[in-house]
Amino acid sequence: MWNGAKRGGWGVRSEGMRRAIWVGVLGMVAVACHGARTQELSDRPAAPAGSVSNVAASIHVGTDPGHAGRGTPLVPTGSDKLAAFAAGCFWGVEDAFRHVPGVVATAAGYSGGHTENPTYEDVSSHTTGHAETVLVEFDPTKTSYEKLLTAFWEIHDPTQVNRQGPDLGDNYRSVIFTFDDAEAAAARASKQAEQSKVGKPIATQIEPMRSFYKAEAYHQQYAERTGDHSCPIRHRLESL
Repeated sequence: MWNGAKRGGWGVRSEGMRRAIWVGVLGMVAVACHGARTQELSDRPAAPAGSVSNVAASIHVGTDPGHAGRGTPLVPTGSDKLAAFAAGCFWGVEDAFRHVPGVVATAAGYSGGHTENPTYEDVSSHTTGHAETVLVEFDPTKTSYEKLLTAFWEIHDPTQVNRQGPDLGDNYRSVIFTFDDAEAAAARASKQAEQSKVGKPIATQIEPMRSFYKAEAYHQQYAERTGDHSCPIRHRLESL
C-alpha cells in the first residue's frame, strides 16, 4: 500500500496509492486517507440525501464547538461541555462523533504539539508534535462524557502506536485531551476498563488540552460534505 518515498522517517503515499483499499477490523472496507489534499476538496458536492452522513446533518449538528479558532480560548455555549479526541485520521473521527446523540457541534484540528499555528502540511511533516484532533461540544443532559469515551474506544484501535490502520505518524496517535480534573479521572477509569478487554497494551495518551488549532476549511465535516468515507474507522456509523 505504500510507495518508496519517505518523509521524516515515515512512509508517504503517492496520489495513486491514496485510494488503496484497506479491510477494517469489523469487515468494513475503507480507503487510506490523507494523501495529497488541495483546497479543491472544498468544492466537492454535498453528500446525497439519505446517505449515512446526512443523518448527522438532519439533526443539525453544529460546526463551531467552543467557538474554536486558531489557538484561541475554548468556551462552550451555555451549559454545554467540551471534549477532544485524537484517534487517527480526523475525517473519519469527526464523522463518527457527529453521529453520537447529544453531540451538538464538532470541528477538526490540531492539538498536543509544541509549535503555534500549525498547518496541515506542518503537522504532516511529523515535526510539530500535533495530533489530528476532533473537538466535540456536547449537551450533558442528553449524553455523558463516559458515552463519548465509549464511542472513542469503539471507532479506533487504541493499541496501535503512532498510527491508525494505514496512516503512519505521530499525528495519527491515540489521545484523549481533557478539559478538567473530572474528565481526566473519567478518562483514566475508562482506559483501565478498556485495557481489561484487550490483549495488548493500550497506547492512548491522556493529557490536558492546552491549545486547539482549527484545521483548514476543506478538512471540516469532510465526510458529511462529500459523502466520501475515506478514513478507516472500526465501527459502523449508523450504530453509534
